[in-house]
Amino acid sequence: MTSPSPLTPQFGTDGVRGLANVEVTAEYALAFGRAVARVLSPQQVVVGRDTRQSGTMLEGALCAGLGAEGVDVRLLGVCPTPAVAFASATSGVPGVMISASHNPFPDNGLKVFAAGGLKLSDAQEASFGPVLGPLLHGVVGTAGGRTEEGSRIRVGTVAADGQGLQGYVEHLIASIEGRRLEGLPVVIDCANGAAYEVAPRVLRSLGVELVVLANRPDGTNINAGCGSTHLQTLAATVVERGAALGLAFDGDADRVLAVDHRGLLVDGDQLIGMCALDRHRRGTLAGDRVVVTVMTNLGFRLGMQRHGIGVAETAVGDRYVLEAMEAEGLSLGGEQSGHLIFRDLASTGDGVLSAVQILDLCCRSGRTLAELAEEAMIRLPQVLRNVVVVGRAERVVTAMADQIAAVSSRLGLTGRVLVRPSGTEPLVRIMAEAPELAAAEAAVEELVAAAAAALA
Repeated sequence: MTSPSPLTPQFGTDGVRGLANVEVTAEYALAFGRAVARVLSPQQVVVGRDTRQSGTMLEGALCAGLGAEGVDVRLLGVCPTPAVAFASATSGVPGVMISASHNPFPDNGLKVFAAGGLKLSDAQEASFGPVLGPLLHGVVGTAGGRTEEGSRIRVGTVAADGQGLQGYVEHLIASIEGRRLEGLPVVIDCANGAAYEVAPRVLRSLGVELVVLANRPDGTNINAGCGSTHLQTLAATVVERGAALGLAFDGDADRVLAVDHRGLLVDGDQLIGMCALDRHRRGTLAGDRVVVTVMTNLGFRLGMQRHGIGVAETAVGDRYVLEAMEAEGLSLGGEQSGHLIFRDLASTGDGVLSAVQILDLCCRSGRTLAELAEEAMIRLPQVLRNVVVVGRAERVVTAMADQIAAVSSRLGLTGRVLVRPSGTEPLVRIMAEAPELAAAEAAVEELVAAAAAALA
């Protein structure tokens, strides 16, 4: 038996991510498929992928692992991550998306949805380690004990679902209840990723006057100078074409960012704020509360307070936002990065659905994106610095307690500091917000010095 490579990625929230064919290998995907079958015990799994060159390799290996455990596979092909979640929700079966989201093309990953299109529970996530480990060591066992009549081991089938995306497309179009977006001039950037066909198809069906960027994937150009992490070309095109606004998706299209008619960024905080205020006024914001993370700009909190909308706060990660929404029965939440969750319309963040909702709001209100964003909130200057603290993050944060309290006191109610260990890297993240950029920068510099002293 062979041991797993030291580069083998660890299963975490939603699955794994790493360098394709080095960390996320065909062997890993094969074992991962078996693990999905053994942990979730499905009869069928839906599988989608983004446009990365490594996607078909990992798809084949993943399907082999699932089939070897007696699980049937429905292949959706290239599609957004939320399309997999939608198929999972409507079919009542688990789903796996092969994608590394906004990462560059050499990376890839495997993201899992439980039956119903929901993120895995803590118990399900914890179950993967003990199952996946032996499989990576070559301990296979008896196909999970799945047999047909007599003693014959069942082998799962793999079939392409040629109509798999149609229901998802129809759902997105129906989300605005028969209204149209006729003639609205919009530029979209598909990141040469998973939304390159679906997003234009949906928006054109609704009557949008569309200019499409980065919709020619070649397997290596996903997120390459385009998409939600590179907004420069989108902004310039919006201004040049005189469009009403622009929208940029990430590689797997589970999030979206916008630019207004002037080419200025409208981030996830502002988009959530606009939608919260609209739903509040229409009486469709469940609980009159919205869920965001600790990284959400203080201007958002002040804006929601001004409009009488409550704010619930979670740790960073759309999984935690969704968990809080489920616990309180709330309908809207998200992150500054552009994950927007409309829980009454979807089981996860969905960039294309969010785009439809944002454009519908602009059309219904007769107002520009800039006006809607400004009414919802005024974004305060926010400064973020990372300090490398290998193996000592918690201790460093504890040692900084007095300095954190002093800086927070000095900023008062009009500013904020947040010092936290990264959940994914050996870093302490130091963030400050204040009405003036200089004050936020000074606060961060003081806390970076405090972190350096704690490390000395």
